[in-house]
Amino acid sequence: MYAAHHTPTAALASRRTSRSSRAPGDNPARGRGGDSSGAAPASLDQAPSAVGKVHLVGAGPGDPELLTLRAARLIANAKAVVYDHLVGDAIVDLIPPKARRVYAGKEAGNHALPQHAINQLLVDLAREGLDVVRLKGGDPFIFGRGGEEMQAVQAAGIRCEIVPGITAAAGAASCTGIPLTHREHAQTLVFATGHLKDGTVDLDWPALARPRQTLVIYMGLGALEAICTQLIAHGLPATTPAAVIHAATTPAQCGVHSTLADLPNDVRERGIRAPALIMVGEVISIDPGMLLTQTLATTA
Repeated sequence: MYAAHHTPTAALASRRTSRSSRAPGDNPARGRGGDSSGAAPASLDQAPSAVGKVHLVGAGPGDPELLTLRAARLIANAKAVVYDHLVGDAIVDLIPPKARRVYAGKEAGNHALPQHAINQLLVDLAREGLDVVRLKGGDPFIFGRGGEEMQAVQAAGIRCEIVPGITAAAGAASCTGIPLTHREHAQTLVFATGHLKDGTVDLDWPALARPRQTLVIYMGLGALEAICTQLIAHGLPATTPAAVIHAATTPAQCGVHSTLADLPNDVRERGIRAPALIMVGEVISIDPGMLLTQTLATTA
């Protein structure tokens, strides 16, 4: 097992505090201009000249260099941006100062806006005549509630475009050197969520505990011990390689590589916090140590 980190704990704590302390519906400008008044969208009786369009844009895993060209263009020209907690700070920096911005992040036990309010906000902004960039960490259609938002926008008769992004699992794999698939170790790749809509982790454990596959669990850190216990109970050896990667591709990136049996304790000892991915499978055993090498290079 080894653990590695990029930034001091104090820096991570500062970043978490700045995001989690926002009041519901805040439009934080983060000191870079923009509308921070928190005012509600203009009402429909203001007679907009035209109805806008909603773009559900994947912001990727956090590094702005990993944005698609389409995403970068839409952000640069945005008139209104509704963004999530998982959108990297460096990407939020790209939002034009004059654009209307609304923070709609979701952290454990702290949702700036409930999902139905976000859906309505997108509709209201478009009806004001604004082209809206709905900026979401990773890819909008991979555990990003993009499908729900698309349905709400289309049901209101508003045009909706989907702009894909690099999902967090691909970002974590690339920056650690852990391949998600490998002909000798994993012929199947499974993405799962560790936080169901009803708040449980009642997953299809027999399917997730199959051998010769790589399992990546999003939003599961709070249930890590239960996840590891269930995977072992349903057939995976306790010695199965496993890892937790926090804030992949960003300066805050850190991680712990361990086994299913030891991972919960190792994560507690290292103080790893959300957002983080849980990765399970034999591919982790061929980890080339890129995460540790990158950390040593930055601290040398």
